[in-house]
Amino acid sequence: MRRLFASLAAIACLGAAPAPPAVSLETLLAETPAPKLADYRLFTDAAGRKPNRGLTPYALNTPLFSDYAEKFRMLYLPPGKAAAYRADGVLDFPVGATLVKTFAYPADFRRPDEKVRYLETRLLIRKEAGWTALAYVWNAAQTEAVLKRAGTRLEVGFTDAAGKAVHVDYAVPNQNQCKECHQLDRTLEPIGPKARNLNGDYPYAGGAENQLAHWSRLGLLTGAPAPAQAPRTARWDDPAEPLEARARAYLDANCAHCHNPRAVASNSGLFLNLEETRPAQLGVGKGPVAAGRGAGNLKVGLSPGHPDESILVYRMASTEPGVMMPELGRALTHDEGLKLIREWIARMPAR
Repeated sequence: MRRLFASLAAIACLGAAPAPPAVSLETLLAETPAPKLADYRLFTDAAGRKPNRGLTPYALNTPLFSDYAEKFRMLYLPPGKAAAYRADGVLDFPVGATLVKTFAYPADFRRPDEKVRYLETRLLIRKEAGWTALAYVWNAAQTEAVLKRAGTRLEVGFTDAAGKAVHVDYAVPNQNQCKECHQLDRTLEPIGPKARNLNGDYPYAGGAENQLAHWSRLGLLTGAPAPAQAPRTARWDDPAEPLEARARAYLDANCAHCHNPRAVASNSGLFLNLEETRPAQLGVGKGPVAAGRGAGNLKVGLSPGHPDESILVYRMASTEPGVMMPELGRALTHDEGLKLIREWIARMPAR
C-alpha cells in the first residue's frame, strides 16, 4: 500500500497546470489548531491522497500495531530546513517539521489497494515551544477531515488476509491519551522516526532506496553516516532476521514508549526499549510491582522457556480493559506479534 503515495510525482512538463499553493507553514505554526486538515494544505486533493510539495513518504522497520490498520506516513520540512541525525532517540527536527500519519483500512486485505477507507490523520507539529499532537477524523464520504480533540470511536469492518470478516471498535485518541503515549521526560515527543527505525529501504517512485541515504541525498537530513554504519532496528515480520532481534524490535515499538526509564511506566521497573540489556529490567524472573488481575496470578514478567508462565504474554493476549497491554491503541489481539513473542520466550534457556 506504500505505492499509493510512493507513485505520486509532481508534474514538471512545459505547459502543465500551475502548481497548487504550498503547504501553509503559518497555519502549522499558529497557536490555534486549524479546524480542518485541508487548512494546512498538506495535500492537494480533498481526499488526502495526493501529498503536496515538500512532503516525503517514509516507513518504519517495525511499527506500532494498531488493530491491523494501515498507516501512511509523511514528513514535511519547511523549505531550506533539515533534520539532524542522532544515533540514539528520535532525529532532531527543526521548528515547522510535521509528521503526518493517516490510519486506513482496505475493505479486503487480500486486495489492499482497493476500497481503502481513511479513518484519521494525525499530525505531530514541531512548534517553537515543542511538539503538538492533533487528530483529524475523516468523514464517510472521504472528502474532509476535521479536528477531534476529544477523540471519538469508529466502527470498522474489513476482511482479513485469510478471508475472515473482522469488526473493530476503533478509538481515535483524545489529546491526553496522545500525551500519555508520546511522553518522554514529561515532554511530548515523537516515537517512531529514530535513525535505527528508518534505516531500511522504501519503494520510492524512482526506485527503492535506503531512507537515511535518501533523506541525506535530498538535504532533508544532516550528519548521518552511511546506513551500514548507523544503528538499525530489525523488521519484526522478516523471518530471515534473528528471532531475538525481531522480538526485541516488536517490544520496542509496541511497549517501550511507556516502558522505558524516561516514560510514564518507569515506576514499573520493566524497560522494554531496544537499548535495555539487563535481564531483570526486561522482565526475566521479575515479579510485578503491583499484583492483581493484570498479572493473571502469574509470578514473573518473563519466564524463559515458559511463555504461558509469563505476564508479558498474558497481557499481550488479553483484550480486557485493565489487563491488556498496550492499554491504548488497540481493541484486538495481534496474533502474529503474540506468536513471535511466545516463540522467543519458548526458545530462551530455562533458568
